[in-house]
Amino acid sequence: MPLRTTMFLFSFVIVLFSIMTSGAIMIHNIAGAFEKEFGSRAIAIARTVAQLEEVQTTVGTEKGFEVIQPIAERVRLATDVDYIVIFDMKGVRYSHPSESRIGTINEEIMKNAAYSQHEYISKAFGVQGFSIRAFVPIMNPEATRQVGVITVGIITPKWQHLVEEYQSDIYISLFWGLLIGLVGSILIANHIKRQTLNLEPSEIARIVEERSAIMQAMDVGLLATDGKGNITYMNHLARKYTHFFGKRGTLKEVFQNTWLGEEHIEKQDGYRPLSMFNQMYLVRIFPLKIHDKNAGSLIVITDRKEAHTLAEELTGVKTLVDTLRAKHHEFLNRLHSIAGLIQLNRNEEAISLILDEITDEESVFQKIKDKIQDYSIQGLLIGKFSRAKELGVELTLSDDSYLFDYVTGFSSGDLITIIGNLLDNAMEACLSKEEKFVDILIQGDKHYLYIEVQDNGAGIQKPVERIFDYGFTTKNKAGHGIGLALVKQIVESNHGTIQVFSEVGVGTTMIVQVGRNEQ
Repeated sequence: MPLRTTMFLFSFVIVLFSIMTSGAIMIHNIAGAFEKEFGSRAIAIARTVAQLEEVQTTVGTEKGFEVIQPIAERVRLATDVDYIVIFDMKGVRYSHPSESRIGTINEEIMKNAAYSQHEYISKAFGVQGFSIRAFVPIMNPEATRQVGVITVGIITPKWQHLVEEYQSDIYISLFWGLLIGLVGSILIANHIKRQTLNLEPSEIARIVEERSAIMQAMDVGLLATDGKGNITYMNHLARKYTHFFGKRGTLKEVFQNTWLGEEHIEKQDGYRPLSMFNQMYLVRIFPLKIHDKNAGSLIVITDRKEAHTLAEELTGVKTLVDTLRAKHHEFLNRLHSIAGLIQLNRNEEAISLILDEITDEESVFQKIKDKIQDYSIQGLLIGKFSRAKELGVELTLSDDSYLFDYVTGFSSGDLITIIGNLLDNAMEACLSKEEKFVDILIQGDKHYLYIEVQDNGAGIQKPVERIFDYGFTTKNKAGHGIGLALVKQIVESNHGTIQVFSEVGVGTTMIVQVGRNEQ
């Protein structure tokens, strides 16, 4: 059936059921009102009979039956109650609708609260159905002593009797309820049809299946959440990366012990590293908006190979730009100096300056070439030496340095990221000093990596561990606070350690160590 017809029938059945339920509740409330009215009526009759002097003086006497029974029966017939029973203080019946029970004893009545001069109303179930009973104590004429108890009972009407009595009202209510339900069902069906963009269930199912197929075919992990952080969709790569294969979950459950599981994220600019199960990923979060309202987030998880490629690409471009800028600035200064010496006819000094510069450059380049076998790391260090010279920082590569190969699990992109960020931070830390020194020691092969960067900068305020928090920086500039967080993610994902030794005003030493030195 079309969606509109289905919704109409479904809504109409619900309305019909609601009306029937409401009618049952109405009958129940009417029965309750009857019970309340019967209770008030029963206790009023019981009080009246208990105040009769004939009853007060004869209950408990030998001839009391002859006086009390006729009085009780006249009152019962006159007030249309079902029974009036009067007991003395020993539980003996002095009146009863069935005369055969007069004079018998009811031992259970002796436990009644009415024998302690309390009056009350109760409900009981008997042969003829439920009845409302009123219990009232009988006092002597002077009201100084209790002489008995009177109970008045009224049988409550059954449901079918109430339905027969109020059937016209019920039919009218049912008619108007069904009419209103019919109109409401039509309106609801039309509204839902518009909400589903006039699509039938089969069309909606096809769209969902197509969306799922597209998401599953992508080569990144995709994960969608609602506005409260509950996961609404995960493709197969996202499940593979997170090791989560349940149907439902939250960010806190899926990303335990990570920054993504500890924060409620509404917006995230750029990529951010995430370490899970000894692997590193890049995560990017996109806010989802529906009609300008927050509908959750789309989380894109990129595997480690792409993270390496991106880090290598970004760091390589940054290094190239820094190197070219530093070289341009440096050569302009050299040319100005040489041109000035030539104009002053001090040709020998100009030639000496040229030779000194060439000798210094060749010495640095040759040392890097001898110690480091990877061309990308060589280029990075040459660029950093040029940048250090521009900043007035004396950068030194330790004579004990060597880099024969990458430690297992590392790539050139990882080393570029680690060395580049450590040197940048060290050189920036020295800018406030008159004499600026930065030393770097690199030792690495297939089994071991050791990097030590030491500066004489301003030092780090405690706690030093905060420098590895994503976004933490002491610089009031955008784009900072990411490099050291990325370094820590790379090192720890390869079971390495990074140590920081810093003293304010003296300097900082950072040591990265991965694997075991077998030399």
